[in-house]
Amino acid sequence: MIRYIIRRLIWALILIILLTMLVFFSMRLLPGDPILIYVASTSAYSGMSPEAIEQLRAQYNLDKPVIVQYFIWVGNIFQGDLGESITYHEDVGGLIAKRLPITMHIGVLGFIIATILGTASGLLAGLRRGKLADQIITPLAYVGICIPIFWLGILLMYAFGLKLGWLPIGNYTSPFDDFWLNTKQIIMPVVCQCVTGLAALSRQMRSSVLEVVQQDYIRTAWSKGLRERVIVTRHMLKNSLIPVITLMGFAIGLIFGGSVFIETVFNIPGVGRLMVNGIFSQDYVIVQACTLIFGGIILIVNLIVDISYGWLDPRIRY
Repeated sequence: MIRYIIRRLIWALILIILLTMLVFFSMRLLPGDPILIYVASTSAYSGMSPEAIEQLRAQYNLDKPVIVQYFIWVGNIFQGDLGESITYHEDVGGLIAKRLPITMHIGVLGFIIATILGTASGLLAGLRRGKLADQIITPLAYVGICIPIFWLGILLMYAFGLKLGWLPIGNYTSPFDDFWLNTKQIIMPVVCQCVTGLAALSRQMRSSVLEVVQQDYIRTAWSKGLRERVIVTRHMLKNSLIPVITLMGFAIGLIFGGSVFIETVFNIPGVGRLMVNGIFSQDYVIVQACTLIFGGIILIVNLIVDISYGWLDPRIRY
């Protein structure tokens, strides 16, 4: 087990390095200059001389060769320094630290709801194949997989925010400041966050149950006269969950990827929206740091998923 974890951590480190290289160099292939974009959008810097602009570019190491910039950035990361934002003139680590709890709040809630409802609905659809429950859950799962989350967010805002006036259209208030207002504000974003993962988990769980229910040990359990609850919880559920657990790792990636759209649509000041602002302003430092954080979280979650296989199925060895 220890050797397996070490091996996976080494591969995770390699993937992180490749990810940082891909983002770092692709951002610099985009047309435009982040310094000129910042100078043009800030009245305080209007009329700057070319020498002052070059000095500003040197402050962010943008006057050096690209490969040198990369190694400077990586070296600063190992020292715990994610760099200084060109747009905000603040430490990027501090910017992310203020916004990451907001993204995690909405994302974790969406993940928990998607996992519980997706697993339960898929289990019900598999156990009641061809019956009313299956006929309702299966089409809804197909719709949930196909629907664009940003479009769903706009529809929810129009229906429940503008027309009915039940929920706030956007923004975010800390639950420690106003719990009830925060609850109303995050209902629509959480629904958008969880709908794709819920539908995918439901479909996968249904397929897993239909496969497991045909196994000989399940038929033997039925022939012994065991109750359905015992058969499902003791014999069927753990084996059915193995492919679902794999899909949960991908669901984490969907949640953090979806936060970019959801936080933009609902005007939520999270890491996703920070990353979008960084892309539009070509703030390399913000985009690189956000990608690094998201990639690290996804790789850790997938490592936990792989380790959990041995608990679900003792036949799996590392």
